[in-house]
Amino acid sequence: MSAVRHRLLAAAVSVPVLIGALGACGYGSEAKKDTSAQVAPKGPKTDGLDQIKLGFFGNTTHATPLIGLQNGQFQKELGGTEVKTSLFNAGPAEIEALNSGAIDIGWIGPSPAINGYAKSHGKSLKIISGSASGGVSLVVNPKKVKGLGDLKGKTIATPQLGNTQDVALLNFLSDKGYKVDATTGKGDVTVQRTDNKVTPTAFEQGSIDGAWVPEPTASKLVAAGGKTILDEKKLWKDGKFVITNVIVSQKFLKEHPKAVEAVLRASVNTNSWIRSHPDEAKKALNAKLAEPDVAGKALPANVLDPAFKNIDITDDPLAATLQEEADHAVKAGLLKKPDLKGIYDLTLLNKVLKSEGKQPVDDAGLGTK
Repeated sequence: MSAVRHRLLAAAVSVPVLIGALGACGYGSEAKKDTSAQVAPKGPKTDGLDQIKLGFFGNTTHATPLIGLQNGQFQKELGGTEVKTSLFNAGPAEIEALNSGAIDIGWIGPSPAINGYAKSHGKSLKIISGSASGGVSLVVNPKKVKGLGDLKGKTIATPQLGNTQDVALLNFLSDKGYKVDATTGKGDVTVQRTDNKVTPTAFEQGSIDGAWVPEPTASKLVAAGGKTILDEKKLWKDGKFVITNVIVSQKFLKEHPKAVEAVLRASVNTNSWIRSHPDEAKKALNAKLAEPDVAGKALPANVLDPAFKNIDITDDPLAATLQEEADHAVKAGLLKKPDLKGIYDLTLLNKVLKSEGKQPVDDAGLGTK
């Protein structure tokens, strides 16, 4: 476990918000710089800024920033303001970076966004857009697990204590009548917190019987002989639930709204292009993942194709599902009931959507106070 996560877990004890640190996808906690540049800064600076600092993960649920950077869409919208990027392996580190000013805007999962907002008493961040929905599955070894009624006594991995998928699994097990201690993961089903980059090896070696994980880890397990017995979409109304949001430092939003609007315009335009050019978008995503400073390796077709297909790209933050995910964390005992009023500010997103002839999106009553 990294020093960063040790500090976060300690903070969760001293500041009674979480029992465990909430992560996004559980890919570790160190950030690294993405030094690649597809398009050089050109033209007037946006909001007078020399640079804008973006943060995201090197996986398929963060397709919007990966593809938008690969195609130069973000730099194009920001003109002479240089795009600087940092890659993160887990949500807590990205929240730390946002709070310290190391990044201005980031793509992140719902649980760390909720945790960051709650721990700061509503002062650290705003969710300003959606980015992706879905892309999470329960994949098992079919020789060990016959179906959803055969989980007792089995070991199922999640990426990180209290992360988005961990909360989802704990909630699912509770609804099915299984008793599991949320902190230790011990009970009728053993919930084993395992870094996503380690999960495929643990699966192949037999130390876990399955995993509730995001893409592309889920598709990696299927490629290794696993069987998907539940797509989390089936648990949500209309099959939609937030997996990736866009967040911004409240200070940066107040001081540089034009820059935030430019990033959102790039995000909306990138999402439109992804939806209308899925094959090209998939290639652009894999090209970005292959860069040494991102994932360092392209995904094989038998992983990339299903992983990309399982994710729905969306500008809508699906705000109602954020509240429900927070409720799941409270039910599991990982989160004290937070006041999420004010966590969203969709003003600039809806301005961009209107200018592009698109319908506005809703904050489910959790908009700016």
